[in-house]
Formats: sequence, C-alpha cells, structure tokens
Amino acid sequence: MINRAIIMVLDGFGVGEAPDANKYGDEGSNTLVNIYNKVHPNLPNMKSLGLYNIDGVNIPDKAEKTIGAYGRAKECSDGKNSPVGHWEICGYAKHPGFATYPNAFPKDMIDEFIKETGCKNILCNEVGSGTEILKRFGEEHMKTGYPIIYTSADSVFQIEAHEDIIPVEKLYDMCKIARRILDNPKYNVGTVIARPFIGDKAENFQRTYNRRDFESNTFGKTMLDVITESDKEAEVIAIGKIEDLFSGRGITKAIHTNGNAEGIDITIDYIKKDSRGLIFTNLVDTDMLYGHRNNVKGYAEALEYFDKKLPEIISCLKDDDILIITADHGNDPTTPSTDHSREYIPILVYGKQIRENINLGTRATYADISATILDIYNMEQITGTSFKDEILK
Repeated sequence: MINRAIIMVLDGFGVGEAPDANKYGDEGSNTLVNIYNKVHPNLPNMKSLGLYNIDGVNIPDKAEKTIGAYGRAKECSDGKNSPVGHWEICGYAKHPGFATYPNAFPKDMIDEFIKETGCKNILCNEVGSGTEILKRFGEEHMKTGYPIIYTSADSVFQIEAHEDIIPVEKLYDMCKIARRILDNPKYNVGTVIARPFIGDKAENFQRTYNRRDFESNTFGKTMLDVITESDKEAEVIAIGKIEDLFSGRGITKAIHTNGNAEGIDITIDYIKKDSRGLIFTNLVDTDMLYGHRNNVKGYAEALEYFDKKLPEIISCLKDDDILIITADHGNDPTTPSTDHSREYIPILVYGKQIRENINLGTRATYADISATILDIYNMEQITGTSFKDEILK
C-alpha cells in the first residue's frame, strides 16, 4: 500500500517538441536532447530511472534495464507556462488559454494600474527578455522610482523593481493590485510576477529569490483539493513556488525556497518525516536562472546537481512512498528564444512497490500523473488515465 507521493518538478525540463509545437513557434525545441548534444551532462541516476529510454529521446546512452517506470506526457491545456503545466499535472486542463500581449499591454490596462497603485508612471511596457530589459531600464528606475513593466510570449504581467527603491513588501502589494485588475475577463492575464533585484548599475544588477508569482485563481478542482478533502489526516506539503501556483488552495503546509539546493534539502527533510498524502516540490533554477537566459552550461550543471542528490532522495524513501520526477513545460536554452517551449514532459517513477523496466509510453495528458496517484489512494478521479496497474508490483 502506498500512502505518500513525492512529486519533484524540474521546471522547464522538456523532452522533445510537442505535436503542436508549431502553433507556439517552438519547432526544434528539445530541452534534454539539445543540452545533451551541446555539453553531455553526466546524469547516471536519472539514466538508471529511464530518462534516456523515454520514447523519442534520441540519446544512445540508454539503460539496459531501468530501476523504475518511465514515459513522457503531452500537454493538452492551452499554454506552456508553470501554472497551466502544474494545474494539468494535478488534473485541471486550461481551455481556452490566457491572453498574451505580443505588442505589449494596452494603454487602458497600464492607466488602470498607475491609478490603482498610485504610481506616477511606469517604465518599459515591452515584450522581451527580463534580463535585457533590466539592463536597459534598471538605472532609470533607480533615478525615477517608476516600476519596470514588461511581458513575454507567455501570459505574464511582470513588475521589476530594485529592493532599495521599491521595498519587496510594497512590490508584492503592487502585484496584488495588478492581480485584481487583471482578473477582469477583458484582460485575462495568467500570472503577475514580482521581480525584485539588487545592484547599483547595469553591469551588476541581479535578481533575488524574493520573486513571487500571483496566479489567476480561475482553475477548477485539482488533486490537491481531492486529497485534503478526502482525508483530513493527509498533508499536502508545497515546497518552492507550488503555493503561489495554486493560490494556496488544497495545501496544508507551504515552504518557499531560495533555489534548487535548498528545495532539494527541504524535500529530503520532509521525506524523512512521517506523513501521508503528498510532498510537491518545484525546482525553479533550471527555468528561471538558465532556461530563460539561454545558459546551457548552467542548466546542465543544475541537472547534474539534482542527479547527484537523487541517491540521497531515494535512500530516504519509506516503503510506502512513490517518487515521481517530472516537469511542467520545456525551456530549451539552446534555441534563440528565451521563452518556455511547448514540449513533452518526462515521467520517472520509483519506489519500493514500483516495478522495474516499465515503459509508460506517451501519455495523452500531464493529468495521468494525478489520475494515477488518486487511483492508488482510491480517491475521486478528476481527469486523465491512471497507470497504476502498469507500475505497481
């Protein structure tokens, strides 16, 4: 009997372009394979779980026999960002998608933001890479005190501000106001992101881990709701930005982290404790620090760090635990784009009660993950197809 699932999301770790990648301008994206071909990261532990054996992964260094189950899943939601990806993992598919703003935000939206927040003005209002926008507008922001507003290919309203000019809590308040404005169906923006930074000039500006995401609350029932409603003794422990992605709903305990190393260590600490239900961890560095900045070497090193910690994670698992390693979308650092990519996500499953060398193939939706966990728990199904019978000994 399995009493606890541990889901670890490597943010932005796609394993090949999705069938509809052309609709998103993501033809040729393959986060795993393209990184492998560029720098050959050493990932022996994920290899043993079946990472290279996943259908469509054109890497010759495959495991002869994997120690767990492996597969990939296609996204059926409209979009390719973290909230939509995590929601689908947990059983809610977003249709239609959130609005994007390829020509920047309309004047009425910005005017409403200025009025409601009391800002005298804003800077930028462009579509682009946040790090490049920071270099261009950061010093002017420090002189004027005006927040930097920008978007990307995703449905995001991002507010960049120096921590000494607009204190972090004040920035969060501005984001909450923006969130309220952007919940209006005529704007339909998925995520408001606080992007605090430090430094005294363009050459040394640096974003901090005080980033916060303020998500739209327009998602339906998820696995988190089902677990906490069905079992009052169960815990849903959210590590990293999970609490933000689900607006705190269905979560019994939340721990925000300063990067992957801390997130992994906290996850290990909670695995060692006695609990039942779900430990849900997002490891954001692969996406935030490396995917969006097209830093192939940094991305590969982050994967290697996680891989080196995997034996410790596995050694802490209890007999009634199931570990699932997956992702929420792609973010291929080898392509010219600095945005997310529409890709399949990996599914790697391990546990004392999980069969070895099982190929789960290509799943029709990320929601097969939550369908499997809820099936194991004998709880209400939302959507997706369970692979419980394929993996349990």
